[in-house]
Amino acid sequence: MENIITFAITVFTGFFAITNPISNMTVFLSLTQGADKKTKNDINKKANIIAFIIVTVFILLGKYILGKYIFELFNISIPAFKITGGILIFFIGFEMLQSKRSNMKNIKDVNIDEDIAVSPLAIPILAGPGTIVTAMNFVSNAAPLQLIMVIAIFGSMSLITYYTFKLSDLIVKIVGNNVISVIGKIMGLIIAIIGTGMIIQGIKLSFNLITN
Repeated sequence: MENIITFAITVFTGFFAITNPISNMTVFLSLTQGADKKTKNDINKKANIIAFIIVTVFILLGKYILGKYIFELFNISIPAFKITGGILIFFIGFEMLQSKRSNMKNIKDVNIDEDIAVSPLAIPILAGPGTIVTAMNFVSNAAPLQLIMVIAIFGSMSLITYYTFKLSDLIVKIVGNNVISVIGKIMGLIIAIIGTGMIIQGIKLSFNLITN
């Protein structure tokens, strides 16, 4: 039971840090600036539903297709996947700590259209490479119960993101941009730590150092 709770907390913290609803809220506000309340809500709802579907598909692919077929075809081991994924996630966190934004998130001059719910909001902001790699790492050698937990936790993150975006104007007014910037750096640190943890777990698996 304790292991399940620890796993759930780790997954939730990982998803919260990588999806970073507080920081991404400013991106949402920038993209929907000038839109009416209904349009904003439609874009918000559509983006989060699409992001949830994309990540869920990759979670299932990672567990039942990549693990059984693609990994075997290219002779890719789970430890190698965890180490590589950990390195990628670490560098995403490192960039956030350095106050750098991915070029894919540096969006300018986007017309207010509900298509922005698909791109760039759903892909790559909410369901970007970091989110997908994180999700697939969590289920690479997970039991069925853990697989369901990962999907359910990401679903809860999608709800949190939806309501954060919905209340974005009020949150920015109360909290301020400086606090949001600090939160972004804290999330970056958490992501880097999670990435390091995945690398360590991959090394332990490689040398059979993990004990029950």
